[in-house]
Amino acid sequence: MDSPRRREGPNVLNRPARRSTAGSRPGEAPDRRPRADRARQVADLIRQQLLSVGFEDDLLPDERLLSSQLGATRNAVREALDLLRQEGLIERLPGVGTVVVGQKVPHDLHRLMGLGEVLHEHGTVVNEVRTVGAVRPPLGVAHRLGLAEDSSVVYIERLRRLNGLPLSLDLTYLTAEVGEPLLHADLQRHDIFQLIEQTSGHRLGAAELTVEAVNADPHSAAVLGVPRGAALLMVERLSHFEDGSPVDLEYIRFRGDRLVMRAGTHRSAPSGPPEGADSTGSGR
Repeated sequence: MDSPRRREGPNVLNRPARRSTAGSRPGEAPDRRPRADRARQVADLIRQQLLSVGFEDDLLPDERLLSSQLGATRNAVREALDLLRQEGLIERLPGVGTVVVGQKVPHDLHRLMGLGEVLHEHGTVVNEVRTVGAVRPPLGVAHRLGLAEDSSVVYIERLRRLNGLPLSLDLTYLTAEVGEPLLHADLQRHDIFQLIEQTSGHRLGAAELTVEAVNADPHSAAVLGVPRGAALLMVERLSHFEDGSPVDLEYIRFRGDRLVMRAGTHRSAPSGPPEGADSTGSGR
């Protein structure tokens, strides 16, 4: 996979360590956490650096420098690198050092977009259409799409590749009115969202989204090229037209080792009095 374009962001490893994760400064209580806990903390910092701004020439600093920059012991750094190596993100090469070998592409969730639209800066998304046709939907699907139990829907199953490598397995249910025009469309090269808007003449408006971690079942593992039980990101998405009518229900399994999801959130004003405040207004 081509290296994904990294976002600008803080380089956490080029800052002096504010506080040691392994020991203590004069006047501070010693850090008595197990080394495995400190290693996990260090791994989180290195992973964040790797997935955001990256490392020059994809080469990590040596353990001595990492220890100094992160305020950690060499042993904690070594264990952290082992964790990242097990995740498939880095590898130790004799005579070279520790290099980045695995990349995760960022998938933003703040806009309703198809995979090809989201990842166009990172390469080419090609769809392998495994199944397409009209089916009787499961009751849960019919309910989510606002259909009668005896309705028909169009079901599409696609393996989606980025730069030739398997990235996701998408199971899509479309209302018949929206899905039937797509039966003869170019599903291999185009996102379903684009095709829906082109063939229906209506814009998609919003979606309800659920993300959870699941283990790869035997079928998904074989299709995505991962071991059984491997970690996947499971996305359930119900998309609506601008008028609010549901049209597209998807169950998407992403390879957890090739994609990271990002979203921005805002804290709204509290609806009630601050915790501990007297709700009667008496001030007592």
